[in-house]
This record gives sequence, C-alpha cells and structure tokens, in this order.
Amino acid sequence: MPRGALFHGLNQRLPRARLPRAVATFHDLFVMTGEYSTPEFRARFAAQARDAAARASAIIAVSAFTARQVVSLLGVPESKVRVVHHGVRHLAYPANARREKIILNVGAMQKRKNIGRLVEAFETVDPSWRLVLAGGAGYGSAEILARIARSPARDRIATLGYVAPADLAARYAGAQIFAFPSLDEGFGMPVLEAMAAGTPVVASRSSALPEVAGDAAILVNAEDTAALAEALRGLTANGDLRQDLARRGRARARLFTWEKAAGETWDVYRIVLA
Repeated sequence: MPRGALFHGLNQRLPRARLPRAVATFHDLFVMTGEYSTPEFRARFAAQARDAAARASAIIAVSAFTARQVVSLLGVPESKVRVVHHGVRHLAYPANARREKIILNVGAMQKRKNIGRLVEAFETVDPSWRLVLAGGAGYGSAEILARIARSPARDRIATLGYVAPADLAARYAGAQIFAFPSLDEGFGMPVLEAMAAGTPVVASRSSALPEVAGDAAILVNAEDTAALAEALRGLTANGDLRQDLARRGRARARLFTWEKAAGETWDVYRIVLA
C-alpha cells in the first residue's frame, strides 16, 4: 500500500500492514457486550477491535458512551481517546408533508433494536395508528417477523425492508412519531434524522441515546414495555407535546454537523502528527 504520514481506519479496525501513525474510529462495541450476532462474528470483531486499539496512535469515538467502552473494555488510556460526534446527513425532506397517524422506526430488523417490545407496546395504542418498520433484515429478524405475524395489530404493521434515502426522507416527514427503543447504540443516527425532519421522538434511556437526544425526546427504559407503551399512548394523544418535541428536536439536530465533525477530526490528526 502507498506510504503516507497517517492512516485513518474508519470502522474500529486497521489493515495488517505496518503503519507509521494511525487513527481508528470506534462506532460501538455492542458486539462485545451482548448476544447481538453469531459467536464467530463476535470473536472476529473483538480481535480486530483489540488490535486497532493497541496499534492506533489515537482513537476517535463517536460518542462519550463509546469512548467509555473503549477505555473499559479494551484497556485504552483515556488520554488516547477523543470524542467526535457524527453530523446529520442532509436528507431531502419534502416541504409541507402531510403527517399521518404513523409511528415510524428506522433501522435493521434485529434483536438489538428491541422491535419485539416496540410491537408489544404498539398493540396498546389507539387502533387508528399504524406502525411502520423501515430497515433490512439483521440478526434475530426471523423471531421479530414471527412476533409481528402473531400480533393482534399485524394488519396495522408494515415492514418495508431497506428504504432508499429519498423515500426515507419522505417517511420521516410523513410520520407523527418516531420510536427508537434500541437496547444498545454507539450513536443513534436515526434519532437525529427524525428530529431534523421535525418528527417527535421516543427513544431508549440507554447507551449513547440520551447523549444524542438531550432534552428533545421522551426517553424510557429500553426493557420496560409498559413504560414504552405509556410514552407512545401519551404522545399519540397529545398534539401540543408533539409540536413541542418537534421544535426542540429540530434545534437539537442543528447542533450535529459534519463541518464540526471534520474540524474536530482534523484536530486529532494534528495532535498525532505533531
């Protein structure tokens, strides 16, 4: 490979080649803390993460939560880790979109996303509402689909699979509520995308999600189905609260820009190369 002054590995691993200086970005370490993938994948991921942590001159973590995991799980000194939050991608949200009685969830259909509990909570919501799940199949998707199939609300639940960005922007803008009760997130990009679209958010009070959502979302215990159901019912019934969360969400999303992320990443490069 060509020689350079610095190599940046963007996904918690580094190439085998000898590198003069390296930076590694760590997005999450949930593979090491939960049974969210196969044992073979967990072993390979953990080995790559430990190698990158040991060989990198500096580590960028996409959240303070992930930074703490890098320190605690991989034994990295705090001084070696810098937090650089992601920015929000610029989706083409349609102007003046008509909001429907839709609760939207965006993300891979997998165990970690806690969709089974979301379905159970949704079953308690007024039957005039629909649940739309946008995301491809992931680890544990068969179990989730089986849960949906036996749901008494199955006729009001849509599973879209992968959704292209243009269609996804319309989905965000057309929903009245965005629900993201994930068990574990290194950042939580869909939360900010929903906020940027002015869609009120219900999310988990776990992992990096409180850090990203701030005071602009309703946060609940990810493992408390009754609390999630109560939050959804409350938000479906309270238009004023939805408007307030939409306003706060838009303001929150504006704090996360790729320009800011690029500048902070450049600062890490300068430190490493000094």
